[in-house]
Amino acid sequence: MKKLKLVLAACAIALCLHSPLAGAQAPPGPIPQAQEQQSSLNAAPQAATKIVTAYTLPPELYKKTERLSKIRLEFILVGTIYGLIVLWLILRLKFAPKYRDWAERASSNRFVQVLVFAPLLILTSDILGLPQEIYAHTVLRNYGLSVQGWGSWAWDQVKGELISIILGIILVAILYAVIRRSPKRWWFYFWLVSLPLVVLLTFLQPLIINPLFNKFEPLAQKDPALTAALEQMVQRAGENIPPERMFLMGEAVKGTDLNAYVTGFGASKRMVVYDTTVAKMTTPEIVAVMGHETGHYVLNHIAKGLLISFAGLFIAFYLGFRLLEWLVARRGAAWGIRGVDDLASLPVLLLLLSIITFIASPVSNTVSRYFEHQADQYSIEVTHGLTPDAAQVGAQAFQVLGETNLEYPDPSPLNVLLTYDHPPTRDRMRFYLTYDPWSSGGTGEFVH
Repeated sequence: MKKLKLVLAACAIALCLHSPLAGAQAPPGPIPQAQEQQSSLNAAPQAATKIVTAYTLPPELYKKTERLSKIRLEFILVGTIYGLIVLWLILRLKFAPKYRDWAERASSNRFVQVLVFAPLLILTSDILGLPQEIYAHTVLRNYGLSVQGWGSWAWDQVKGELISIILGIILVAILYAVIRRSPKRWWFYFWLVSLPLVVLLTFLQPLIINPLFNKFEPLAQKDPALTAALEQMVQRAGENIPPERMFLMGEAVKGTDLNAYVTGFGASKRMVVYDTTVAKMTTPEIVAVMGHETGHYVLNHIAKGLLISFAGLFIAFYLGFRLLEWLVARRGAAWGIRGVDDLASLPVLLLLLSIITFIASPVSNTVSRYFEHQADQYSIEVTHGLTPDAAQVGAQAFQVLGETNLEYPDPSPLNVLLTYDHPPTRDRMRFYLTYDPWSSGGTGEFVH
């Protein structure tokens, strides 16, 4: 699954500010373009590997990536405005008060009212936002970034919607129970409740949510040689990820992403390699990518990401509390909202938290890029001595990723600030090709 929509903006903020953790699960670049797979997963890529000195693209491909880069930036900006307009329309047309009235007529029980209200509001919001989702998938198909048919795409949307509704009912019920119990401190108590929920979702995602959208098979059964190489790297890293927790994910039926990642923690910790990655990249290149991903565990980026997200949630909920009181007092009557404790106030809170999320995104992206840079450094260090000319192999991996992901070599600073939770490929390759503490008799910072 490329994206899981959490309907309550509180959870969206949790995941947005949680991007350092998301970095531990995301591919080292954007979504790749279509590539013909080889018939054997164990076969080496057909093209001979070339020595690389910088991230470069042929002229036509360069122009294509430039166009797509502009589309991505525009989509972020226009998409944010579009989402705010959707919430404003819900307020302007008084959908929430209508749904609240229907819920109150259905039952006097508060939870039953949420069972009626939350799905209606979620469906209304997502239906109004559907043109944006359709446009995004159309761009992916037109640029050869996705091979997923519209029927399969629609089914994924339905599954995502059901998950959103279930989570939405739980969160809305808790939120308004807390608001009614403590009108002045609800933001703090809801923050406390959100902490274990974020941790629980992080734990359950690889076990329950991801398998709903993709097929996972034991990597050892499909590619024993790659499994052995990854196991050797993991052992050097001092991590406990045995072969039975290494999986091959079937991405080729939907997209062409070249991806390998680590996810979960405790009993849900696992390594995942896309079948498209195995078909396109060499084993040493995949080990380099997984060295990066393993670095997120070794360097405690998941724990640090959780702490940062918790701090962000604390600030966001407090600001939401202050602004919600002010806005409901000022505009509540015109929108048919009785007060802050009225279910109909939810779109107002979502609107405010959506704005806070967008404002916070450059900060979360910056922190994420820092963690990703550290993971790149770890990858070089952990593969040094295991892979001949490890830095060159890592740079070659990024060249493959950049070409197939259609990443523009020269993104603007604004584009990087708003849309990049990983450093640009050109910068990452430059670091791989220049970082060499061993040549002067030194050792790595993270791996000695």
